[in-house]
Amino acid sequence: MVIYFAREILSLRTLQVVTLVALIFSACAPPDSMEEEMVEPEPVSQEQCLRLLSSAAEYYKNKDWSSTSRVYGELVDLGCDKGNEEEVFQYWAIAYEFLGRFDSSEYVLLQGLKRLPDNVNLRKRLAYAYKRLGNPEKEIFEFEKLIELTPEDLEPLNRLNELYAEVGRYDDQVFVLQRMLKIDPNNKNAQGDLAQAFEATGKDPLDIYRRRFEDNPTNYSFGIDLADQLMMTGEEEEAVEILNKLRRSSGGSGSVTNKLVLQKLAIAYSEIDNLESASSVYEELYNLDRRDFKTALEIVKVNNALGDFGKAMKWAEEAIKIAPDNGETIGAKGNVYYAAFQDCRENFPTTDDKLVAAFAYNYFKMAEDKGQNRYKRDRIYLENNRDDLVFGKADWFMLDEDVKRKGSISPKSECYAWVSESIKKDPSWN
Repeated sequence: MVIYFAREILSLRTLQVVTLVALIFSACAPPDSMEEEMVEPEPVSQEQCLRLLSSAAEYYKNKDWSSTSRVYGELVDLGCDKGNEEEVFQYWAIAYEFLGRFDSSEYVLLQGLKRLPDNVNLRKRLAYAYKRLGNPEKEIFEFEKLIELTPEDLEPLNRLNELYAEVGRYDDQVFVLQRMLKIDPNNKNAQGDLAQAFEATGKDPLDIYRRRFEDNPTNYSFGIDLADQLMMTGEEEEAVEILNKLRRSSGGSGSVTNKLVLQKLAIAYSEIDNLESASSVYEELYNLDRRDFKTALEIVKVNNALGDFGKAMKWAEEAIKIAPDNGETIGAKGNVYYAAFQDCRENFPTTDDKLVAAFAYNYFKMAEDKGQNRYKRDRIYLENNRDDLVFGKADWFMLDEDVKRKGSISPKSECYAWVSESIKKDPSWN
């Protein structure tokens, strides 16, 4: 009997424990309807969003910063910020600034920058928040981002100069001051700060630029600045190495930075007389923007220097296709003929020499008619020596009769094998 009652008591206690555990777990689990409500909030109409935006703007106008921050928070929670992200996150952050809550301002701006990573205004406000929070390293980071987004803006560069000096990052200060002086070469304050920064580093300026790029080998700005310094000090070979590293890492993209790398690389190759490579790089650059006749003209110039007049002529004609009414492109074609004439001519110019000189003269004249006077001196030289250098009536008279019957003549010698144009008989040559 005792054993029977003991079993009953044990069973009763076990049942109580199980029931209690079940109650606890059922109390912890949210009802199905609440779970659905958390996952799928009620949609908000556009009218409701506009009403909230209007309320936030009114609170902001009345300088009710607590209400401003509250309503902008509601806007974001409800998804009403879409399409107005810059306004919402900027004014929300400013409201927190007036409340002296710069940590909240930081949070808001970081959320905004997730949506708009390249927004200049949000980054400026975030930098200001870090300034007020006394966090110079984070402030520096934001200003470094800003100078990538707005490379010609002196304001973030000035602030970076101050910050680098404050934290003792003198190598970086030198870099920023050099950039400032590229934009504003006569900036006396920047010149004075640069002298002090170099003195503080105690290093060769080139070593500073090398270290920066070595520490950040994928940073285009650092690599380009190093290449510029190397070119200025006559270290063109090393500049070519640096620029080729940047060129390879770009993957052939058409970005503005990659185009700048290619431009500088072509110039560096020209400086070390590697003109074939210079031409190749310019051609790569041209393929990124086939509307840029200036690049085509650079290819003309390089191949003239190489003596590859056929290739130079091909690119001169390409430039004319892009800009047919531009005197610069027409003059460049005349200059290919003139360079070939100077390179191929005999002591006593042959008929072929005179024909090519005539082509040069005609294109120089057309270029001048379109306002391009770069080749005026060469045109005047040919004009003043017309009888000796330029094909004309007397030369036509001396031709064989079978050539005259064709009504035109073109160069035949090997040096001018690339020439496809001909001189037609002038009606006045009878």
